[in-house]
Amino acid sequence: MKKIVLIGLILLNFSCEKEGELTRTTPNVVVDNGAILTYTATLIPTSGISATGQVKIFNDKGQFKLRLENVSLSDGPDLKVYLSKSATPNAFVNLGNFTGNGTSTYAIPNGISFSEYQYVLIHCQQYNHLFATAKLIPHL
Repeated sequence: MKKIVLIGLILLNFSCEKEGELTRTTPNVVVDNGAILTYTATLIPTSGISATGQVKIFNDKGQFKLRLENVSLSDGPDLKVYLSKSATPNAFVNLGNFTGNGTSTYAIPNGISFSEYQYVLIHCQQYNHLFATAKLIPHL
């Protein structure tokens, strides 16, 4: 009987997915004054959603950072900021929780190729509803 309980506890431990570093509430990420603007985009709302704002990606001494500026977005639960390979949330990197209207900054994991990840999405993970998309454009 003890073996069954022990096996059950071990399986439970391995079956519970721990929340990844990038899905927690986003810490206050800062972009230094010397950071280089590399990509820009404009948020486009999906049907029934109100969304405005700008997306900027900076190279800050080799660390890429995504900044949402002047964002105004319809309220929704469980909103996440994704860096995605398409305009739909099929293949993406979760940058963290959407921290609200205004301006917020997110760290982008090392090794991301912007030739593959060309979209920024704001997505309600709980109800699988896309709120806004933005196609990244290289800043020249």
